[in-house]
Amino acid sequence: MSKLVIVGTVAFDAIETPFGKTDKILGGAATYIGLSASNFNVDSAAVSVVGGDFPQEYLDLLKNRNVNIEGIEIVKDGKTFFWSGKYHNDMNSRDTLATELNVLEHFNPIVPENYRDSEVVMLGNLHPMVQQGVLDQMTKKPKLAILDTMNFWMDIALDDLLSVIKNVDVITINDEEARQLTGEYSLVVAARKIHEMGPKYVVIKKGEHGALLFHNDNVFYAPALPLEEVFDPTGAGDTFAGGFAGYLAKTGDFSFENMKTAVIYGSTLASFCVEKFGTERMQNLTDKEIYKRLDQFKSLTQFDIELN
Repeated sequence: MSKLVIVGTVAFDAIETPFGKTDKILGGAATYIGLSASNFNVDSAAVSVVGGDFPQEYLDLLKNRNVNIEGIEIVKDGKTFFWSGKYHNDMNSRDTLATELNVLEHFNPIVPENYRDSEVVMLGNLHPMVQQGVLDQMTKKPKLAILDTMNFWMDIALDDLLSVIKNVDVITINDEEARQLTGEYSLVVAARKIHEMGPKYVVIKKGEHGALLFHNDNVFYAPALPLEEVFDPTGAGDTFAGGFAGYLAKTGDFSFENMKTAVIYGSTLASFCVEKFGTERMQNLTDKEIYKRLDQFKSLTQFDIELN
């Protein structure tokens, strides 16, 4: 069984959307990535940090979904990272109401010994030097290193970010971030510039408008599945990343053709994530539901045309 290391936040979120609001619920990039990747029967481990206020039931949830939690440090006298946000009516934009780093402020990731030879490493959105710290602990170069990041790190730690980007095979960012990172409006030109920074593959997420995969001169586009209701977009990008990384870890095939399938799996899983608040929809997702939705994706994108 392939091994997958996931680094990122395990956190509390408080969310408000036009459909309602929550108190503190389970969140964090590593949580969404882990729950999503757990659908692929890979041996995954989460590397993160929580405070003494973090419920055991949340750790048990990850464990029960076959996500190894040895790498989640518990700081007994600390408080868990907390984020609160309010989404606008279009669900594409949001206001951050609170960000409390708490134990994350001094987080020093420790990869469990028996996962330091993992074939795939998924670096969730964290400070670039924390991401690099995980790569430095691997006893052999991963076959695939995937990095997710955001505009915040471009604003405050650009040199560090560019340094770690050189060492990864795939980067996943959204369209706004791709434009900020490169100074280019055209996503095709932006992807080319990001290739020159190091990654062989560039995935640009466009929210409800799907995702683009770039590799040299090859481009693949996967639409987002049209949904009747988007309840809460929180974690959709991380769920996408988890599906993408989980599928690639399972298959061990890192070709462009297989990456295309991985993008479809990522989009499929993200479409479930947005249907309920937080991680609720991802906690009990079944293979049957996933295959049914993959079939919907196939119907959405498949057509016959005669080219004369």
